[in-house]
Amino acid sequence: MTTLANPGKRDRLWRSCVIALPYIWLLLFFLAPFAIVLKISFADPVVAQPPFTPFFDWAAGSGSRILATLDNYAFLLEDNLYWVSYLKSIKIALVATLLCLLLGFPMAYAIALAPLPWRNLLLLLVILPFWTSFLLRVYAWMVMLGKQGLINNLLLSTGLIDEPLQMLYTDGAVYLGIVYTYVPFMILPLYATLEKLDPDIHEAAADLGAKPLRVFYDVTLPLAMPGIIAGSLLVFIPALGEYVIPALLGGLDSLMIGRTLYDEFFVNRDWPLASAVAIVLLLILILPIMLFQRLQQKADT
Repeated sequence: MTTLANPGKRDRLWRSCVIALPYIWLLLFFLAPFAIVLKISFADPVVAQPPFTPFFDWAAGSGSRILATLDNYAFLLEDNLYWVSYLKSIKIALVATLLCLLLGFPMAYAIALAPLPWRNLLLLLVILPFWTSFLLRVYAWMVMLGKQGLINNLLLSTGLIDEPLQMLYTDGAVYLGIVYTYVPFMILPLYATLEKLDPDIHEAAADLGAKPLRVFYDVTLPLAMPGIIAGSLLVFIPALGEYVIPALLGGLDSLMIGRTLYDEFFVNRDWPLASAVAIVLLLILILPIMLFQRLQQKADT
């Protein structure tokens, strides 16, 4: 009995360790940093190292007391700069996500319908930009969008324009950079969903008299909804907190919350206020994730 019980115990112990690994990862690299940032957001800025007041006051003879303030969150409500940055970021992220969906859905559908030997090659072309440094790709767009860049020189040589266009340091350049960077994150989940669709369903709908557009809206689109939601989240979440693309391609009006957060941390050295900005940003990001989980639960039931 002992020899039979020991393997069972080892198996249960091994399964427990495997299951515990993701929770340990989340504890160390998400919950712990989140708790630290949350703690700093309730502090006051000081000229010291670190540049914020401690959370506990260990006064001699009087025990410990919590030093916490809500002034940083109140300041976010009073200053329009932060709400403008939040709303600007949400607007740019939503529009960029929609553009990625409009561009990525036909590409993913075409890859899913392509012959098997061609699918791997087409998917390789989709992920090929990831083999190059993200920063170099953004700098390449700066060169192409400049007044003396490739696009302006091409338009001038063809006679379509008489003087260079101001394309760099605009919202359009930010949209272009975000869509170019994150459209593979839309294509891959969509392809994973569309590739599983049974073509017989489309043929059955066509045999029943449905036109191609009707088949798309009534059959393809509902079945592809999990991929649409997953791809939209993969684009919207990083685009909302994007810093590099607005900083390099956007102008002064392209003030997104990622750039505001960077300025508060490294320019103003106001870590408590920057932490409050980060906490609010995280709460905004949690909302679409909760919505996605609720939609998944409805789909499963």
